[in-house]
Amino acid sequence: QLQLVESGGGLVQPGGSLRLSCAASGFTLDYYAIAWFRQAPGKEREGVSCISGSGGVTNYADSVKGRFTISRDNAKNTVYLQMNSLKPEDTSDYYCTAVFGPRACTIVSGKLYNYWGQGTQVTVSS
Repeated sequence: QLQLVESGGGLVQPGGSLRLSCAASGFTLDYYAIAWFRQAPGKEREGVSCISGSGGVTNYADSVKGRFTISRDNAKNTVYLQMNSLKPEDTSDYYCTAVFGPRACTIVSGKLYNYWGQGTQVTVSS
């Protein structure tokens, strides 16, 4: 069974950091593009960042550029999202998702992705 499991969410003060993990089981991530989307209550789902299967292509939403970094460790079948300088507006449920894509990725639409994790909650508050 193909599965993605997110972890690493939690409560953090503004300016703090968190690292989210997205671990895959039932398939290897080597040729899959992985994206992080987030959705806050009452808001539309927003693409945050993505990385191609090769790791050679990454994309970031303007709202997180310079603060978030996506990376992958194919040996561990895991993708990470390092989130620094967190702001209250980063508060959301974060989801990782996968689609076959060794050389490209997009955060334009989550509809392009096939597999989704259950999400992890990030709360940025003092």
